[in-house]
Amino acid sequence: MFDAAHLQEEEAAYQTRKAARSKGRHKGVIEPLYTILDALNSLDAFGHVACYRQRMEICPGVHATFIDAGHILGSASIYLELEEEGQKRSLLFSGDLGYSGRVILRDPATPPAADVVIMETTYGDRLHKQLQPSIEELYSAIEDTFRRGGNVIIPTFALERAQEILYFLREGVESGRLPGSMQVFLDSPMAISATEIFRHHPECYDAEAAALFNNHQDPFSLPGLHFTRETAESIALNNVRGGAVIMAGSGMCTGGRVRHHLKHNLWRDDSSVIFVGYAAVGTLARRIVDGASTVRIFHEEIRVRAKIHTIGGFPPMRTRQSFWPGTEKPATRRVPS
Repeated sequence: MFDAAHLQEEEAAYQTRKAARSKGRHKGVIEPLYTILDALNSLDAFGHVACYRQRMEICPGVHATFIDAGHILGSASIYLELEEEGQKRSLLFSGDLGYSGRVILRDPATPPAADVVIMETTYGDRLHKQLQPSIEELYSAIEDTFRRGGNVIIPTFALERAQEILYFLREGVESGRLPGSMQVFLDSPMAISATEIFRHHPECYDAEAAALFNNHQDPFSLPGLHFTRETAESIALNNVRGGAVIMAGSGMCTGGRVRHHLKHNLWRDDSSVIFVGYAAVGTLARRIVDGASTVRIFHEEIRVRAKIHTIGGFPPMRTRQSFWPGTEKPATRRVPS
């Protein structure tokens, strides 16, 4: 919410400046839809604190149990037990689901049986590439870019995806697949904050990540890692000519600092842009992925000369399966649209 509010404030400030410059006529201050202060104040409306597998009464006749969805840190499916006038029904609701065998987080838990299931199905029955070949593709793309003398730009979502890429980069350095001298910049205040939250909740890790943490190893730390919170630090990255991996939001390049890094690297044929997440139609990321020869960034046409990689095997930011692990068939049948 804070990140979205910050983007709203930035956009409103930009539109206000743009209106003031328009033919010299000032059209007044354009207000953001909501502000960071609004987001902070909204927290007062949250009363209950939920725990996984703990049945809680919401109101008479409505009980809720939160089930670990294994998607992002703290994600949950909600099992509702409903009773009214002697009638009882159970309803299971879930947004995105994780899947078994991923890094960092535990596998999603299997919920109780329910009369009705409502759930996210963005990917439907589409299959994704295997994870290990995708990790190797990531390493090869970085090595190839460094040989050419350029930078690697990775547009990334702040929550989950950034932490997973850090995890794989650390493994690459430790295994010798990536150079120990590699400089990695996480240029996203929200992703930095999210990484700190991950570090404070090892109880949500899977066995492998938990073992690292228990051995006093940080699963997200590697030599040459830099957190760039301040705007001045981010601007300074424009002077880095090669040998750097720059991770910045947003994942679809619709906002955030990644657009500045694209502006300074997309036109360079020695650099690379690696997309490791979903790119929706109409976004800057999708236009680049679809092979645009030029894109417009900050009112300037930028030639696309960098090498573009789309690695589709990383855990999707949406559900990849239409059933919970441990069930033999989909939890609910598909309904024609």
